Amino acid sequence: MQYSISHVAKMAGVSARTLRHYDEIGLLAPAAVSSNGYRWYGRSQLRRLQRILLLRDLDVSLPQINAILAGDDGEASALRRHLMLVTAERDRLDRIAATIVRTLDDLEGQDRLPDEEFFRGLDAGRAQLAATLQERFGDAAASTLQIAAARTAHWTRSDYDQAAADGRELYGRLSRTRQSGVDPASPQALDIVAEHYEAVHAMWPVDPAAYHALADLIEGDAQQRGVVGAEDRHLPPWLAAAIRAYAIHRLDYRRP
Repeated sequence: MQYSISHVAKMAGVSARTLRHYDEIGLLAPAAVSSNGYRWYGRSQLRRLQRILLLRDLDVSLPQINAILAGDDGEASALRRHLMLVTAERDRLDRIAATIVRTLDDLEGQDRLPDEEFFRGLDAGRAQLAATLQERFGDAAASTLQIAAARTAHWTRSDYDQAAADGRELYGRLSRTRQSGVDPASPQALDIVAEHYEAVHAMWPVDPAAYHALADLIEGDAQQRGVVGAEDRHLPPWLAAAIRAYAIHRLDYRRP
């Protein structure tokens, strides 16, 4: 059975304009186009659209989705990968929600949150990041987190709060720069990304190649994308492009 573009749009909760755009960029072609220009979609197109929308819910960019789907070796394996991404994101949000609840109880005097409990979530996040770095960039990249851990070993809760506030302030300025239409490879963007590089380097001694690779992590890892895009979901791809440009133009990184 085939469905019209308006029927598919209604079923999927998207606009017909979105479906036409997906067709124009080669992401989702209709099964057939009639002589009067009407687009028609079959079951295989509906399954592909479902996968596209699953990835969009994870804030994966359209070019990335195209690349992911082009590399799929079967619908079942693709859906298993999507399930892993969704499950990882759900678990991350569950941990954040649990920490927020415990912190609210602490602030409201209902249940004093022990300091070691406060840092438990930070340790779990650091362990997850180390595992991600090791998987993506090898043992050398993951091992550098030990240096970062040593540098923050003496930190108190107020030190972490200040670091978080500084990070939010920087991401806020980066977001405003993006929203003003500044090209991520422009000198203006690179000047503010320099602050991001210095902040990262102070905690994690990245070389130019590792800083360039950090862009992939910000775009592709749900945890890091969630941190960067907490207030602006369009910031991660912009910042990733700016980081790549900074590594090339300011750190003299050369692709191998």
